[in-house]
Formats: sequence, structure tokens, C-alpha cells
Amino acid sequence: MDKFSIHRVPLHPSIRTIQPKPINTQPSFKAHLQEASKQELKVSKHANERIIERKINISEQEWQVVSDKVFEAHSKGVKQPLVLMDQAALIVSAKNATVITAMDRTEAKQQLFTNIDGTIVL
Repeated sequence: MDKFSIHRVPLHPSIRTIQPKPINTQPSFKAHLQEASKQELKVSKHANERIIERKINISEQEWQVVSDKVFEAHSKGVKQPLVLMDQAALIVSAKNATVITAMDRTEAKQQLFTNIDGTIVL
């Protein structure tokens, strides 16, 4: 005689547990906005030497305004703006977020600025 095997069939269909969808780990708009507002300008070695040599004093608040305006200009396509302040003129690489050079305003009056594609007057 042949052996038979009997398999039980459940009366109720098996209940499948649904895996929860993974939580979206992408940063929110608010997180992006906060990150963007943290961006700061770097100062190149050359620009830092010029700032010290020419005794240019720029407060933290003024740096923040310059930084904000440079990033705003960059978002509008400006790559290398001239930033004119009361006490200084700065050439900035918006692409690299770096101050390239600095001079005081009296010295800037006698200069011809080339290779800039925007001006920020503060």
C-alpha cells in the first residue's frame, strides 16, 4: 500500500501582516532653509592679508548681511560680485562662497574692477 500524506488546509485564510512604509528620511523644506541660512563666506588667505594690512573692520552683523546678499546674488546667477560697503570693497566668488580680495573704500575709488558680473551695494 502507498503512503499518503494529509495536509491540513486552514479554514481561515492566513492574515498577511503589512510591512509599514519606511518613513521619508529626506530633510524637510524647513531643514533645507535652516541649512541654507547657515552658509557663511570663507575668506581667502590673500583677502585676509589685505583686510589685516588695510585695517578693515567688518562686524559679524555686516559679514552676515554680505553673506546673505552674496548667496542671494548667486541664486540669481551672479558668479563673481563686487560688494561695496561703507568701509570696504570686496570681490567675492559666489560659486565658491569665498572672498577673493578686499580693499578700503578710498582705495576702491581709484580702481577699475574687471571680471565681475554683478555689484552689491550695502
